[in-house]
Amino acid sequence: MMALVLNEEQVMLKESAAGFLADKASVAALRELRDSSSEQGFSTEIWREMAEMGWAGIAIPEAFGGLGYGYIGLGLVLEQMGRNLSASPLQSTVLVAATLISELGNQAQKEALLPAIAAGDKLVSLALQETAHHAPEQTTMTASQDGDTFVLNGDKILVLDANVADYFVVIARTAGSKGDESGLSAFLVEADTRGVNVTRRSMVDSRNVGAVNFVDVRVSTENLLGEAGQAWDGLSRTMDIANVGLAAELLGISTEAFERTVEYLKERKQFGKVIGSFQGLQHRASELFAELEMARSIVLRALHAIDDSDEQLPLIASAAKAKLCEVAQRATNEGIQMHGGIGMTDEHEIGFFIKRARVVQHTFGDYNHHLDRFAKLSGF
Repeated sequence: MMALVLNEEQVMLKESAAGFLADKASVAALRELRDSSSEQGFSTEIWREMAEMGWAGIAIPEAFGGLGYGYIGLGLVLEQMGRNLSASPLQSTVLVAATLISELGNQAQKEALLPAIAAGDKLVSLALQETAHHAPEQTTMTASQDGDTFVLNGDKILVLDANVADYFVVIARTAGSKGDESGLSAFLVEADTRGVNVTRRSMVDSRNVGAVNFVDVRVSTENLLGEAGQAWDGLSRTMDIANVGLAAELLGISTEAFERTVEYLKERKQFGKVIGSFQGLQHRASELFAELEMARSIVLRALHAIDDSDEQLPLIASAAKAKLCEVAQRATNEGIQMHGGIGMTDEHEIGFFIKRARVVQHTFGDYNHHLDRFAKLSGF
């Protein structure tokens, strides 16, 4: 049985991330980005600093210019980003795109892109989702071969950081039909390729996503990541890793929402008493505390499963995402409720946590999706 505790190096990483983000990329910084209608959606300067600290290459192997620190390291940083609601391309480029390139790319493709991602010089985003629900096997976007090129046609939505991406990894169908896991291929497409049209969409959490429309987009066969029609396994593992990373972010969001709420319960007075002295609120807070402890264990277990190449990863990843969706729902709801009327106002920061939590909960499959997948993988 593994010990679900952090080693000294991991504790140092967690603490340095906590300090940096609280100082440079806090909720106040997110509010500023939102109120200034930032097209970028994050601070380029702060992203550059994160890259200099090695965060962009944290899970990228040393052979490709990264730190080779594994996904536990990345998960710890993502948790702190959740606590501070820090906006950056860490999710889109590092957690998702770099992972998929590592899973599917050949040596030349990895050498061309991973060091640039690790240095913070290139932003890459996965263009996967086509409908309101996460269902990669339902992909209908097509890529048809024409000599030594592929021609891509279709629409993608909810593409993270779409308007600032230098490249997209596009999932398209080269064979089979909607609903088939086989026949899906991954293509590297430069954002400024002719026929690629990006429309920025503003989300409730003030982060950047976009709709990307591909009209007769031609890419060389060299832009194919992996074998034609064989992207499913690499994509599936990438989605497991991404969902564990998002679960880590949800853990940070939930923990911070809980701690802020407990502080408020100690300060707010009603009927001449501090409301934290009311037994009903104490019960609710203690139940949530217990849930958070369990959530912390399942996230760390899932991060270990990635780094240890555990064959149970699909099951553990869906368990972690489903559990953290449930806990984040509860922690942010309780946060708003226990703050009372002030929790509903924009001036108070607690509302920012519920907005970010809801978006992360639905990214790459929500509670119901992962609960259903967990049941199927368990033989139900």
